[in-house]
Amino acid sequence: MSFSVIIPARYASSRLPAKLLKDIHGKPLIQLTYENAIKSQADQVIIATDDERIMRVAQGFGAQVCMTDDHHTSGTSRIAQVLSELKIADDEIIVNVQGDEPMLDPAVINQVANNLQDSQMQMATLCEPVIDEQQYLDPNCVKVVFDKFGKALYFSRAPIPFFREQQDFDLSLCHKHIGIYAYRSKFIKQYLKMDSSRLEQVERLEQLTVLNEGFDVHVANACGETGFGVDTQDDLDKVLTALAPSKGKS
Repeated sequence: MSFSVIIPARYASSRLPAKLLKDIHGKPLIQLTYENAIKSQADQVIIATDDERIMRVAQGFGAQVCMTDDHHTSGTSRIAQVLSELKIADDEIIVNVQGDEPMLDPAVINQVANNLQDSQMQMATLCEPVIDEQQYLDPNCVKVVFDKFGKALYFSRAPIPFFREQQDFDLSLCHKHIGIYAYRSKFIKQYLKMDSSRLEQVERLEQLTVLNEGFDVHVANACGETGFGVDTQDDLDKVLTALAPSKGKS
């Protein structure tokens, strides 16, 4: 199976400016994301950015970079420009890996690409178990529920599924969405023509427009580590701690 990884890499970030260039034990964050991606089975890995600072850094560690416009409001939109610029075939599987995911296991990237092909759904994404009630209630933790065939029923910042009786609370039914996506090139172009649904607007979750338009999204538990995405300084501190070199290592 052939697939490509595209990493949208925006410089601006309201909560942690220039986060993709933050130092993680001697390497910029974006480099760690890229190095994990190239360990996957992808035929090519492309960093898509609108900023020359990211371009220079990425080219410095040997990455393929595609410069994109600065008006894009989502990673999907930025990826669509890459597909057009590089003339990537409509049937090519594209895996969207967010630039701020420096701990993503390469096996997870392979998994979401394979799931897209095997399921024959229009999109594929991943999840992992919610670890506790605090995370279940946290609106920054996007939850997903899906049926026995792996088809997404809904994504929400709200605690779903809701347990009517407190004694029925069961963490095994609660899943945190992991923001990695696989889709075919043609579907990305189709998605950009969809009107943003009201559900997307109120939840701030673009995948809800896909569901609203009647398309199927495959969901499965991630087969490997996903680590921490970096949105805030606290997230960055957690990554620095998790990836700290062992004291015994030279």
